[in-house]
Amino acid sequence: VFLESQGIVVNPPEELVLDPYTEQHRTPVPKRIVPTGPDPFRQFLAYDTKVLRFYAIWDDTNCAFGDHHPCIIHYFLADDTVEVREVHKRNDGRDPFPVLMRRQRLPKIFVDKNKNFPSCVLEITDHEVQEWYSPKDFAIGKTVTLLGRTFLIYDCDKFTQDFYREKYGITDFQPVDVNKKPLEKVPQVIPPYNGFGIPEDSLQNCLSLFPKPPRKDIIKMLENNLKVLRYQVALESPVPEDKNRRFILSYFLADDTIGIYEPPVRNSGIPGGKYLRRTKVTKPGSTPENPIYYEPSDFTIGSTIEVFGHRFIITDADEYVLNYLERNAESFPAATVQSIRDHFLPRKVVVETTSSGFLKKDLDDLIVEVQKELQLQEPFNTKQFHEAFHHFDKEGSGFLDKASFLTICDRFNVPTSTILLKKV
Repeated sequence: VFLESQGIVVNPPEELVLDPYTEQHRTPVPKRIVPTGPDPFRQFLAYDTKVLRFYAIWDDTNCAFGDHHPCIIHYFLADDTVEVREVHKRNDGRDPFPVLMRRQRLPKIFVDKNKNFPSCVLEITDHEVQEWYSPKDFAIGKTVTLLGRTFLIYDCDKFTQDFYREKYGITDFQPVDVNKKPLEKVPQVIPPYNGFGIPEDSLQNCLSLFPKPPRKDIIKMLENNLKVLRYQVALESPVPEDKNRRFILSYFLADDTIGIYEPPVRNSGIPGGKYLRRTKVTKPGSTPENPIYYEPSDFTIGSTIEVFGHRFIITDADEYVLNYLERNAESFPAATVQSIRDHFLPRKVVVETTSSGFLKKDLDDLIVEVQKELQLQEPFNTKQFHEAFHHFDKEGSGFLDKASFLTICDRFNVPTSTILLKKV
């Protein structure tokens, strides 16, 4: 009114500019709105230190050098995070890192997004995930895929069973059997024996990539070291030149090997020497899977030994053979011992008769005198001389009476001196 009385034009009234600070203090305090979803703080207070434990198997056999990995899945109820730990065993060949997946929230279903949109961010935000893993997604016998790995849950602990029984009403907690079934053992087929070496040595090529020599009986080798049984054998052959060939068969008790040696004979056309090196000899008819080797019980006077297709007839034995068989008579058949004993019986009788009724010096002088007398005569066939003795010896005792002996000597004109003949 005063300004208008002085002639000043006054504008109409305007609204007052609001002060944000003043208006904020005039606004009433809003009430706290309870969220529609679960309260994280309430969940933490209710389920802190409570963990669901599941036992699972991670099947990684599709990858190179893959295997079945036993794992433990921990589900933390306080913040809905999941942790996977791998169970290591002693000497399992894996690095001792127990944590397979660190504790984190695992997405179950993602939100559909534009596939053409490039993405280089590895972190997953909440708006990219439609659903996260929750306790309802885990159960015995169920398969879950966590970050690209598939796990088969086969069991859980007692606390987990009580949790599912109270919250979800599940009562069946029968564990799934995940133990590996033993592989059916394929029978190993041994190939036929190829003829090189002994069957035990060739068998090692089938049992190992780097074959080892067959194991030897060390105790037997030490007990029978340098113990050799020697026999004289004749070759059974249709070739006339082989009829007079004689061999020495040596049986080594240390390792049950046989060696054959042919003594050289002058002007025979055969050089002689080693005929068979030391080796084990199988009996005819034995198989490579179960070879049967010759033993000392198989060597009797007159028996036939087949050595790699060649047949030998035992005609004589060393005196050590008789002594060894008699000392160990309980380990050999009675027929074998008796055969060697009968073969040496005539020799023992002659030795006993000579030692008891005739002086050895006189006997040696008589042998020298007979040899001188025989050298003066024409050469006679020694083989026919021996055959005549065996012909008159009907019983095979090795002895002849005086009449038969004189008849044989008269037939061969040996010796010519009657006095010398009576001495003999």
